[in-house]
This record gives sequence, C-alpha cells and structure tokens, in this order.
Amino acid sequence: MRRIIVRLFITVALFALIAWYIDLRAALGVMLTASPIPLLAALLMQTSSTLFSAWRWGLIMHALDFDRPMAFFIKVYFIGGWFNQALPSSIGGDAVRVLEVGRGGFRKRHALAGVFIDRAVGVFGLLVLNLLAVNLLPNGFPGWLNHLINLIAVGGCAGFLAMILLRHLPWLGRFRVLSPFDHLGRQAHRLYSRPMRLVGHTLLSMGAHLCSIMAVWFIARAIGLPLHLHHFLIAMPAVFLLTFVPVSLAGWGIREGAMVGIFLLVGADKDHILAVSILYGLICIVSSLPGGLFWLDERHHRKPVS
Repeated sequence: MRRIIVRLFITVALFALIAWYIDLRAALGVMLTASPIPLLAALLMQTSSTLFSAWRWGLIMHALDFDRPMAFFIKVYFIGGWFNQALPSSIGGDAVRVLEVGRGGFRKRHALAGVFIDRAVGVFGLLVLNLLAVNLLPNGFPGWLNHLINLIAVGGCAGFLAMILLRHLPWLGRFRVLSPFDHLGRQAHRLYSRPMRLVGHTLLSMGAHLCSIMAVWFIARAIGLPLHLHHFLIAMPAVFLLTFVPVSLAGWGIREGAMVGIFLLVGADKDHILAVSILYGLICIVSSLPGGLFWLDERHHRKPVS
C-alpha cells in the first residue's frame, strides 16, 4: 500500500509540474476536438501491440517447456496489462503473469525467468527499432539527441546479448547470491542458442512497438498535429523506455513530461503534445479492458461451490 501511495504522490507531483508550464484546460480543449475514426484506429493498433507481445511471450514459454495452450498465455498477458494500466495495485503485471503460470503447477522461479526474458527481448526489439529509425529515416531532431539515442540503444543491445552469454561464466553458480543470474543465463542461452529464434522474437517485439507508435501517430492525426510518422518512430522509443521505470502509476506524468520535452525540439505545440499523451494513456486503459474481463472470469471460476 505504501508503494501505491508513493507512486500516486509522484504522479500527482509530475502533473502539477506540467500544469505549471502548460495550460491543462487548453490541452483538454484539444482532446475534445479529436476525430473518432483515427482514435478507433489507435485503439486497434494498441490492442494489436498487446497481441504481438502476448504471442511472443507464449512462444518463449513454450520453448522453455511450459506446456499450456497459446490462448492461456495471451489471456494471462492481457490480465497483466490490466493490472499495469487500470488497477493501482501493489502487484504488477509481471508478478501476475508469474503467479498465474505458477498456479498451473510450474515452479515460480522458472516462470519468473520466462517473464524476465520476455521483458528483455521486448526492450531489445524496441532498441533495434530505435536504432534503425534514428539512422535511416529523415530526422529533424538535434544531433545531440540522436547521439544519445544511439549510445543508449547500442549499450542496451549489448547488455541483452551479454545476458545470453552469462552461461559461459561457470563461477556464477558457485555463489548463492548470484545463482538467479546463473539460472537466467542458462535459460536465455537455452532459448537463443538458435539464432533464428532470437530473430523471430525480436521481429515480434519490433512489430509490437511499431503498433504502439502507430497508435500515438493516429492520435496525433485525430487532433490535427502536423508531425510525420518518422518523428514518432524516433522519439517514442525513448518515451517508452522512460515509462518502464516504475516510479509513477502506469507511467502517467513521466510519459507526458517526456513527450512534451522531446517533441518541443521539433517545434510541436505543447498543448497538442500533452493532449496526445493523455489520450494515448486512455487508449492503453481501454485496450487493457479484455484483461479485466479475463481476470473477473478467472475469479468467478475460482470461487468455491457451496
């Protein structure tokens, strides 16, 4: 409960800071002008992003010998998204995934490794997509930002590949405190000793993030923001990375501040960018609603029959 209160306080503080510089009423006025058709397209893209990610996680768990149907993993992934986006819970979506898999009789330690690897390959795909966008697409952002993005992306990709190579450090298993890293390294090497599997999972990750970026772009079109898709392909991965840091509720406040700060560098109107960010947050909540329905259905079937 204390963690929720701290995150709520940080979220409110961030929005208060944003309101100091931006007229929230003006942003609300922009939101009310949004065209519904692009918003529906954004919702479809965000839901597709979740499906791509859930499919990737299911493939990872199958490769690690978790013998459950793909529909199970897709359902649990949506439940995890519901906890991340719509419920101010002390149990995050990743923890929900571990618990749900553990209820099937599998060891939670192995389930945790699968969830962590899924998260890691998701970030890896995001960084690869960002590298391609920054270096291949038209770019109106300052040079220092491009260099920073390249530095972070290359470092992150190197860290992911190093995780796969942890298995080649046999001394990790000799120390109890390091045994989780040894187990993680063995599982990651087991998965990605076949390079084509890594390529497939990376492409799914890139597809998931591309759908999310398309969702943001559709929202921008809904309110008439004159930015091109390549602006979002370059900027949004950095925004997503910042929202992965669990310091506010579902990334609220962090996403808004990051989007306003980055898109101001290409001359975007701050009221419009704030409106895009808030609308995207609402789209994420709506797209997670199937997870809420799955969760309620699970609770209903777990209730003992009297």
